[in-house]
Amino acid sequence: MPQAVLSAAETAALIPFPALVVALRLAVAQAAKGAIACPNRQVVPLADGAVILSMVATAHDIAVHKLITVVPNNGARGLPTIAGQVSVLDAATGAIELTLDGATVTGRRTAALSMLGIATLLGRAPRHVLLVGTGTQTLNHGYALAALHPAARISIAGRTRSAAEGFIAEHGIAASAADLANMDEDVDVVITGTTSKQPVYLHAARAGRLIIAVGAFKPDAAEIAPATVLASRVFVDDPEGAHHEAGDLLQAGVDWTEVQGIAQAIGRPAMADSEAVLFKTVGCAAWDLAAARVALSLQRVQN
Repeated sequence: MPQAVLSAAETAALIPFPALVVALRLAVAQAAKGAIACPNRQVVPLADGAVILSMVATAHDIAVHKLITVVPNNGARGLPTIAGQVSVLDAATGAIELTLDGATVTGRRTAALSMLGIATLLGRAPRHVLLVGTGTQTLNHGYALAALHPAARISIAGRTRSAAEGFIAEHGIAASAADLANMDEDVDVVITGTTSKQPVYLHAARAGRLIIAVGAFKPDAAEIAPATVLASRVFVDDPEGAHHEAGDLLQAGVDWTEVQGIAQAIGRPAMADSEAVLFKTVGCAAWDLAAARVALSLQRVQN
């Protein structure tokens, strides 16, 4: 019989960030080799710019199906932007073993993927991270940084400084409000997690500052200025999906022969301190499968 859907808190407790980053490193390698099958997600429009997403991934041990809605206007309604669930199935029997909160899985694996990007492309602990946006992605990245890089200084930039200050106070994050237009020179990691259709990060690309863009996943949306994209060495989480969904890269007109998957950088010397690097993530079900592995393993230990 299908399991009951775990709450957001129960789901978060089963996928701690340190274990999730390790699982993602493995999943990235397996996806690149074809050991995880992950077809393009199905995106069906709803009203007023909202979409419903169906995402499937299979491996030798488990399979996952994530069905979620993304409703940008829900913030004004006091409702979550992302809602849905992730079904975790045994690969041999097809039985549903666990059902996780979809928004929680999405938020945590996205933030953990950024942490993998930092470990791979920066290759050291960040000193000062600027989070751009005041939504769920920024909150999850704040949690991930606190868990993995507690010594890092965190700044948050919103539409206004007061919006950032309100976000920090509401969630109790150890961070300070920042002005994106006049960002501190010592920022060595910028993570954008907005739903903006137009670029919000307009600074020039530079060595020593890793840019990670996670908010836009549609071809008509971009967070990073085209000039910044074109002046950076570009990595993506999902090379196939990025061709259809990475609006930052599509609008900049990148040379796709120069864009590399993050799997190609793992195990190689980090480069963000010596050249400008952009890591663009669009997400795919293989990363949800990595989160499901962690949750299933921890649940079995607890039981």
